[in-house]
Amino acid sequence: MVDVFCATWKLIDSQNFDEYMKALGVGFATRQVGNVTKPTVIINQEGDKVVIRTQSTFKNTEVSFKLGEEFDEATADDRNCKSTVTLEGDKLVHVQKWDGKETKFVREIKDGKMIMTLTFGDIVSVRQYEKA
Repeated sequence: MVDVFCATWKLIDSQNFDEYMKALGVGFATRQVGNVTKPTVIINQEGDKVVIRTQSTFKNTEVSFKLGEEFDEATADDRNCKSTVTLEGDKLVHVQKWDGKETKFVREIKDGKMIMTLTFGDIVSVRQYEKA
């Protein structure tokens, strides 16, 4: 089922991302860069692991994990999280936990686009990607 996500995705639209980053505690300078960066996300399945690579002019990150198993993740904004990614129906759900806090990314495919909904508390950001 992860197969539908396996592709190279380019960011085409981003809503409320600055507010989301602000809520996470991301500093002003990093938010400025984050708001203008159009990352490319490459999702692959390698054996029993899923690999998500995010590439941009600002920073490249990579996470490799087994679905449903907790792993250590260092985020682009330098948070060290305990993360878990699960497949819930046709959605890829990524939960990051750190310092008693939690944020969730839900990726789903709609009309050939990957929609990523980021939630932290009552702040929601939606980012749309299309196949590169």
